Amino acid sequence: MTLPAEALDVSVLVPAKDEAPNLPEFVRLCAEALAPAGFSFEVVIVNDGSRDESAGVLRELERQYAFLRVVTHRRQRGIADALRSAGDVARGDVFVFYPADLQYLPADIPGLVAPILQGRADIVTGTKQGRYERAFVSRVYNALCRWLFGVRVADLNSVKAYRREVMLNVPLRPDWHRYMVVIAAADGFRLDALPVPLYPRKAGISKFNWRRIPVGVFDLVSVWFQLRFGRKPMLFFGVAGAILFLIGLSAGVIALVLRFGYGIGFRPLLNLVETMVISGIVLFGFGLLGEMIAGMQEETRAVARALARLEKLDVRD
Repeated sequence: MTLPAEALDVSVLVPAKDEAPNLPEFVRLCAEALAPAGFSFEVVIVNDGSRDESAGVLRELERQYAFLRVVTHRRQRGIADALRSAGDVARGDVFVFYPADLQYLPADIPGLVAPILQGRADIVTGTKQGRYERAFVSRVYNALCRWLFGVRVADLNSVKAYRREVMLNVPLRPDWHRYMVVIAAADGFRLDALPVPLYPRKAGISKFNWRRIPVGVFDLVSVWFQLRFGRKPMLFFGVAGAILFLIGLSAGVIALVLRFGYGIGFRPLLNLVETMVISGIVLFGFGLLGEMIAGMQEETRAVARALARLEKLDVRD
C-alpha cells in the first residue's frame, strides 16, 4: 500500500453495495460532521458491484463534494476487499471503517478518531448502543472472541478507526475485516472503545444472512489458529508429530515384547506402529516447512513496514 501525495489526517472508508437511496444523505452528513471537526479528511466510497443506481448517484455526488472519492468494483468482492481497495487510494494517516446504510451516523466519526489523533490509541472500535438485528449472534461472536483471543473489548464487529499501519497487518482474506481488532491487538497496537449509537435502517436491505454464520465460525477458528501458531508452527505440528511418534515407538516396543517374549503376534498393533510413526514424521516435516514459511512472512512484513515508513517520510518532506 502506498501513501499518496498530499496526505490528510483522516480517510473514511465506506463499502457500499446497493445503497443508492442512502448515499446522498450519508455524504451530506459527512460534510456537516467532518468539515468543522478540525482535521483534514476525505471520504472514499467503494461501489462494491452494486446492481442499483449507485454508480450514477456517486458520479453526481463526486461533482458536488470535493472531499469525495469513488472506487468501483465490477463485481461484489466483499467488505475486506473493499476496505483494501479504498485503503490503496486513501491519503489519510487514520482510516475509519463506516458503512453507508446510515445505521451509524457520521456525527460519531470525530469521537472515534480523537483518541488516535491525540496519540492515546492505535485502533478505536465502536460499541453498538441500541436495539438491532442479530444481537444474539453478535453477543455470541464477541464472547467467543474475548475468550479465544483475550481482547477485552465489548464489541469487535462495529465501526472502527485505526492507523494506516494497522491495514498492513491484516491479511487480505474474505470477511477477515471482522478480526482486525484481534489481529491488531496481537501485533501490539493499543486498543480503545467508545459507545456509538445504532439506528434502524431507513432504506435498502441488510446483506447479512444465515449462511454467513458457519463461515464466521470457521474464520474464527482459522484466525485463532494463525495467531496462536502462525509464527511458530512447530509448536503445533512439531509437538503433535513428536507425540504420535512416541506413541508409535511405545507400541512398537510392546509389539516386540509380545512377539519375542510371549510368542504373541498381533497384526493390528503393527499397523498402529506404522501409522503413528509415519504420521509423526510427516507432521514434524510440516512443522519444519511451516517454520520456513513463517520466517519468510516475517521478512515480508518487515519490508512492508520499512517501505511504509519511507513513503511516509517522503510525503512529509
